[in-house]
Amino acid sequence: MPEDKPSERAGRAPVRSAVARSVVPVRRNGLAATALAPDYQRIVNLLADHQRSGSGGAMGCQEIAAALGLDVVAAKVEGVRSKAKRLVERGWAGRGRAGPGRFSIAGGPGDGS
Repeated sequence: MPEDKPSERAGRAPVRSAVARSVVPVRRNGLAATALAPDYQRIVNLLADHQRSGSGGAMGCQEIAAALGLDVVAAKVEGVRSKAKRLVERGWAGRGRAGPGRFSIAGGPGDGS
């Protein structure tokens, strides 16, 4: 790939680095949900409230998005799915036994992880 000369780069917009993502710490004893970024806290709190209410085990991403007050459109649902999967990977949430795409609070009813 040929290298640009400074005179050729002058007319282009500056290259920006990628936006840093929120870091989701691995869940361990003594670590409260307040260690999570606000969006992740909302999902964890929603899953915990859902479990406490006895409404059932796991929630689907569309249910989570709607309960968070988001529009239930593909972009928002996929954002919720991405965050929920990251919470599962770090031990904050579990995958529901009801099938793929269902999430529950880690260690709670319906936690199939």
